[in-house]
Amino acid sequence: MLKILAACGNGMGSSMVIKMKIENALKILEIEEYRVDFCSVGEAKSVANGYDIVVASQHLINELEGRTTGKLVGLANLMDDVEIREKLEANISKG
Repeated sequence: MLKILAACGNGMGSSMVIKMKIENALKILEIEEYRVDFCSVGEAKSVANGYDIVVASQHLINELEGRTTGKLVGLANLMDDVEIREKLEANISKG
């Protein structure tokens, strides 16, 4: 199962929106087994290692360097469905 963490500066509204956008992108990409969680970047620092992909805004993603063996995905625009889908697709290994 693919595990993805959406993180934002404070962990409330925007990370939940990113979570929903990630779930929509995964459906479009026909990924069937996944779990998407969300939290603040501060919390992500301690839990990131449990995820295959961690998604956050481009200016916050560097705070998670070295905290996970998974892939870090920085977004320039958190609301851009196309950017989210393309970056996830580039970081998901199928098969």
